[in-house]
Amino acid sequence: MFFFLLTFVSIYTCMNALFYVKTRILFPDQWLWRGPYIGFLLLMIVSPICTRLLERSGYDGAARVFACSGYFWMGFVFIAFCIFLAVMLVDLAGMGLGLLLPAHIPRLSGKGTTAGLLSIVLVLSVYGVFEARSVRVERVVVHTGKLPPGVDRLKIAQISDVHIGLIVGSGRVRLILDRVREENPDLLVSTGDLVDGNAGKHDGVTEQFQALNPRLGKFAVTGNHEMYAGLEESIATTGRYGFKLLRGEARVVGNTINIVGVDDPVIGGAAPDEAKLLAVGGNGLFTLLLKHRPDPLEQSLGLFDLQLSGHTHLGQIFPFRYITGRAHPLQNGFHQLEKGSALYTSRGSGTWGPPMRLLAPPEVTVIELVRPEAAAQ
Repeated sequence: MFFFLLTFVSIYTCMNALFYVKTRILFPDQWLWRGPYIGFLLLMIVSPICTRLLERSGYDGAARVFACSGYFWMGFVFIAFCIFLAVMLVDLAGMGLGLLLPAHIPRLSGKGTTAGLLSIVLVLSVYGVFEARSVRVERVVVHTGKLPPGVDRLKIAQISDVHIGLIVGSGRVRLILDRVREENPDLLVSTGDLVDGNAGKHDGVTEQFQALNPRLGKFAVTGNHEMYAGLEESIATTGRYGFKLLRGEARVVGNTINIVGVDDPVIGGAAPDEAKLLAVGGNGLFTLLLKHRPDPLEQSLGLFDLQLSGHTHLGQIFPFRYITGRAHPLQNGFHQLEKGSALYTSRGSGTWGPPMRLLAPPEVTVIELVRPEAAAQ
């Protein structure tokens, strides 16, 4: 955790430093202006840490102020960093061409250009806030002969990475669960990071989850943020929401489907023998594997039919997807794997940190298992 925090603060400080270098031209060259500006940037750098410390100390109001301002700034400065970096690369290319060509190539600098770029950043940031509230329904149809006699179709709703906490509260949860309710699934699953922070304090969320009772129940697995938020409290909160938390456990549900769930690796302890857990699939029913990270194990291939995962958010704010994609190549959508197994990775239903998404809209996934003969009809 310390290494993660140190890495985050170092990278975030560099992003804000570049932002300062590129925008200081907008302020008079006097310490009376530069000093408060630098102080504001330093406050924004430490605001995520202040948010967590204030929340853990019980100062929820102050923590929410730091969260809303600090996390919006985080998204804003990330978009600005990407745009300023792109402009710098264009300027460098222009300088290189200027050495080869007799014509003068102007640089993208000056107060007017900087102000214009910041306006673009602001527009993209505001759009990102609206995109984060536009929960889409993504549909996947899987043909299988492993449904029991008399069951032609089975509908599963997946939510992932909701991150219920200071920013994602009852209003956002209502948007997500409304999409689930409209689909009337047989089964609801959460593939990790359901809570983030002391989610138990947020009025209305528990009641909304408790009011949703699919025919075959609700199942969940842990993500890395359940650990960061406090594992014991996260487990208790997930239980209050009415989910059965699978922690290295296999269940045969309603004599209809096998569900296997494993903890996120950050939880620690002895890792379960995933292949041994998946041996439940020997009963001939469809086997669903719930696993937070979209990293299927080679030894598990062929032992499960479909793995549902999340974790990556598809980067959440473009172009961060190219970084998350390096760590998790199967970071979005449906992937057919070897030996008859498949993987679906959700973009996530909520937001972590910045309350915005850019070219990575949140989703509720509806997976419909269908007998081939039913599909033909």
